Amino acid sequence: MSNLRQEFIAFSVETEVLRFGQFTTKAGRLSPYFFNAGLFHDGATLGRLAQFYAQTLIESGVEFDMLFGPAYKGITLASATAVALAAQGRNTSFAYNRKEAKDHGEGGTIVGAKLQGKVVIVDDVISAGTSVRESVDMIRAAGAEPAAVLIALDRMERSGKDDALSEGSAVQQVAKEFGIPVISIANLDDLFTYLSGEGAGAELGQHKEAVAAYRTRYGV
Repeated sequence: MSNLRQEFIAFSVETEVLRFGQFTTKAGRLSPYFFNAGLFHDGATLGRLAQFYAQTLIESGVEFDMLFGPAYKGITLASATAVALAAQGRNTSFAYNRKEAKDHGEGGTIVGAKLQGKVVIVDDVISAGTSVRESVDMIRAAGAEPAAVLIALDRMERSGKDDALSEGSAVQQVAKEFGIPVISIANLDDLFTYLSGEGAGAELGQHKEAVAAYRTRYGV
């Protein structure tokens, strides 16, 4: 995998945002790993995370005019990524939404720059794709164009019950439904490659088989 992806997985492990063991997911599955972007909660780690987002977006080659962060995690991620892009010479505006419309002051549900041009949606992960659908609706309603979705980790995982798994992952379904690319800093394959390498060490390497089994059962 690329150095950027390898560095991101290592960074996530170091900050304990990515942990291994047994975790119950929102879907009720027992997962051998858990990624919680909410734990990037200090200035240094958020700043480094934003650099990963910015570099990934630049290297993707996607054309864009601004960023949009869906409430709530996306708000911080989009704004921090805009700061990181500016540090690399790409000054980019951003906006985000409120969960409830404001009936005084500037009013409305959108805060920040006017939604226009090609807009990249910035979030942590895609589970059911609900926040992406809501974001796409808001962007199109404003007359702008959703250009891509930028996330931290693609779990590359099919949804549904064990006896009725979806054909594709949530990420694949979003990309197909809206006809836009979903760009991830890293994915499950990168995680597995990291666990298989010397950098993970014996302590983390012991989780490789559990991750492999989970990928075989639910992966795409």
